[in-house]
Amino acid sequence: MGAGKTTIGRQLARRLGLRFIDADHEIEARTGASISWIFEIEGEAAFRKREADVIRDLSAEDGIVLATGGGAVLNADSRRYLRERGTVIYLRAAIPAILARTAHDKNRPLLQTADPRKKLEELLAQREPLYQEVAHLTVDTGRPHVQSMVQTILNRLGELQAPAPQAMPAIPNQTLQVDLGERSYPIVIGPQVMGEAALLLAQVKGRQAAIVTNTTVGPLYLEKLAAPLRAAGKQVVEVVLPDGEEHKHWGSLMQIFDALLSNKCDRKTTLIALGGGVVGDITGYAAAGYMRGVPFVQVPTTLLAQVDSSVGGKTGINHPLGKNMIGAFYQPRAVLADTASLQTLPERELSAGLAEVIKHGAIIDPAFFDWIEAQISALRAREPQALTHAIRRSCEIKAEVVRQDEREGGLRAILNFGHTFGHAIEAGLGYGAWLHGEAVGCGMVMAAELSQRLGYIEAETVARMRRLVDAAGLPTRAPDLGAGRWLELMEVDKKNEGGAIKFILLKPLGTAVIESVPTETLLATIDHCLR
Repeated sequence: MGAGKTTIGRQLARRLGLRFIDADHEIEARTGASISWIFEIEGEAAFRKREADVIRDLSAEDGIVLATGGGAVLNADSRRYLRERGTVIYLRAAIPAILARTAHDKNRPLLQTADPRKKLEELLAQREPLYQEVAHLTVDTGRPHVQSMVQTILNRLGELQAPAPQAMPAIPNQTLQVDLGERSYPIVIGPQVMGEAALLLAQVKGRQAAIVTNTTVGPLYLEKLAAPLRAAGKQVVEVVLPDGEEHKHWGSLMQIFDALLSNKCDRKTTLIALGGGVVGDITGYAAAGYMRGVPFVQVPTTLLAQVDSSVGGKTGINHPLGKNMIGAFYQPRAVLADTASLQTLPERELSAGLAEVIKHGAIIDPAFFDWIEAQISALRAREPQALTHAIRRSCEIKAEVVRQDEREGGLRAILNFGHTFGHAIEAGLGYGAWLHGEAVGCGMVMAAELSQRLGYIEAETVARMRRLVDAAGLPTRAPDLGAGRWLELMEVDKKNEGGAIKFILLKPLGTAVIESVPTETLLATIDHCLR
């Protein structure tokens, strides 16, 4: 109710050259009584029976746009008639918007209570699954005006009527477990993860949830996550940060804390990180610090975040003198990786994520490295089966490393292959000039070159690494920061001990070692990789 079905329905019918019918008006015409009178005298059950009869009759007609009542979906026969006989458009509205539209409408009997918000929350919790069951299209009503909404519906209807591409087999959700005892959590991977409200609701135990996102991802997916939470009676706090690595700093962290405190969020509040690695890292660090620790959930929307940064509990922010130097180990309650979100990912961001996929094969699984070489074109073309396998195998590898070394006391440091060079590139050029994955891709080529100079791998392995990084759309030539600046930047690294710079090296492909290296060999490697 109050989503604008009548207003939008009339406009849509006019644009399509069809006849508009409002089901409630038809009931009133048949009975000679108002909806509120029927509710008061006959009761809701009798009204629903009349409503079902009207929908049975009207759904059999051709050439109409029919606006139903908000509760029509409660009748199983009505749901079947609507779904089978027409195209059903669910106009999804947030509770504050519905309250604003219905505040002075005395013709809505279900809202004539002392607490209409609570009643709406109860109704949405009951009806939302039924709306999703019956709808062919779901359209959020947050657009600025009716004409924009109608055009969106027309565009979506055109997509439905277009010739369907050859059907691809459905890819079911896949679930892995990060085994950390009492801190264990699932990683759910699939093409409709964000659409399955139960996955998220299962993680939000308290009455409040704070969704942290950015200005790029928010318009695409924020309402999709927030709507079922609100429908379930949760208070949702929205925090929208600026987009970009350059905003992974103290000021963004304070923006999250400001929102939590001003909304009186308690220690049962769940933080939800909706976005890429920057959003995930900052949100996780905020969750670790707020009231000394509140639960948080990762909903990664970039390939890099889905295969790497959302898994393992590393959280933090950057400092002008070093990347990720301020943070905490703090595990999420779940990672919900929706592969469909990768379809809206810019090409450059997709390539950045492939760097971390390549990394996992290079340090642990040479057969996976071979597979990536064979499938790199499919991965860049976003073929669902290839992406799903790449994400799953990357998460399996990282989950096993984290299980053995949660706080990077030894083994886990191998996940930083290419990162010592990569972090220096990011800091040296200024955060945001290169994407993190671009810097890591180039850093892996430099680390492979350094490994070969030390006699650990063959020249052909370096060539394979360079070809694969290039095929992924990533840079392979290092920027000229100056020898002194390179050394200065690499000295600020969490792996370093006693002033010695530590590198992750291949010995051979598929096996990683952590070592310091002679300065002259390091400088020769950097010089070679500049050309």
